[in-house]
Amino acid sequence: MEIKHLKTVAALADQGSLAAAALSLSLTQSALSHQLKELEGRLGCELYLRKSRPLTFTAAGELVLHLARSVLPQLASTEKQLAALQAGHSGKLHLALDCHSCIHWLLPLLPAFRQRWPGIELEVESVPGFDTVAALLGGQLDLLLTSDVQARGDLHFEPLFDFPLELVMAPDHPLARQECIAPTDLAGEVLLTYPVERARMDVFSRFLQPAGAEPGRCKVVDNTSVMLQMAAAGLGVAALPAWASSEFVRQGLLAARPLGNGITRHMYAAVRAADRQQGALQGLFALIRASHGAPPMFHPT
Repeated sequence: MEIKHLKTVAALADQGSLAAAALSLSLTQSALSHQLKELEGRLGCELYLRKSRPLTFTAAGELVLHLARSVLPQLASTEKQLAALQAGHSGKLHLALDCHSCIHWLLPLLPAFRQRWPGIELEVESVPGFDTVAALLGGQLDLLLTSDVQARGDLHFEPLFDFPLELVMAPDHPLARQECIAPTDLAGEVLLTYPVERARMDVFSRFLQPAGAEPGRCKVVDNTSVMLQMAAAGLGVAALPAWASSEFVRQGLLAARPLGNGITRHMYAAVRAADRQQGALQGLFALIRASHGAPPMFHPT
């Protein structure tokens, strides 16, 4: 049986005649009669008594009607939920951050997101310890905020904004007297770093390693706020996105200087390609862009 058959049997029961049922379904009486005969041929039994007034179902017809009364409301409810999900009015959005300091600018945006999309259950995971790409493709994760792009057709990387990477230090640190920082300037410094491999830290992959330079030593700190306070206290220096230290710099608690001629990174939202147009995702993208100024004109490669 097909959905159209269930709708036909339900219409017959509701309207009480073949003619009225055909009218309610926007079909001709002949087309509806043909559809019923086809269904009865498939099932091998009659569904209603011809020429009965009022229309009377056979035992087989009653069974099919019971099925229609059960299935059609569930189908309508599911279609409504799917439409709301696609429009972004309901559902769950599980996002993860591939960046320790992203939480500082993301959390202030969430109240506005919840106000605009109250039907979305939002779950945020900071720097997850699992394979985020596999989680995206497997449906355990819906969005990943990251600076790393992977060229693959099943994922879409939405460009959000660009940002500079800076070295932050105490205002009275000798390096604060320089206009910019050279790789060799870190040779005698304690570099505060996150607990991730060097290959994933821009200060190494984009600044120190290309110049064959090394910091005096590294000290691992797993919290951005603690890292900023340690730098302000003169216990080390740290390479961070500008947004992470801007408030400390504004208050005069830290000094920030560009690395070399300037290192610019791009922030992307990685989502499944099939979901990229979902309303809630597009709404979140718009909020992020607005909070960082005009959207940048670049594209992932």
